[in-house]
Amino acid sequence: MNRVVVDSSVLLAVIHQEQGSEKVTPELLTRAIISTVNLAEVQGKLLNWGWLPEDAWADATGSVGEIVPFTIEHARAAGNLIGETRALGLSLGDRACLALGLALKAPVYTADRSWKHLKLGLQIHVIR
Repeated sequence: MNRVVVDSSVLLAVIHQEQGSEKVTPELLTRAIISTVNLAEVQGKLLNWGWLPEDAWADATGSVGEIVPFTIEHARAAGNLIGETRALGLSLGDRACLALGLALKAPVYTADRSWKHLKLGLQIHVIR
């Protein structure tokens, strides 16, 4: 099974059935891995939009195949990515997702079009 890493923007697009979510098939989601940092982003966004905490957590965790803790190695890699991502304004969550993709040598999926400009030696799929 080929694993893929998903950014919080992908999971939110799927939950809300936004443009591009049709590219994120159920089969892809079963192979999908998300960082706990990105999962926290999804939970927070859903709560801000008025969801109940239990419902938000169920929807955030129920779609992806695997949830991976944010490790010391991921923290270092995410911090090191600041130079390559500063001009695009990527957040800590964005860099956490990229760090996980680099660590796993797995393709990364995002809804953020600016990621197309990254040159990290990592396969990036933009769903919009």
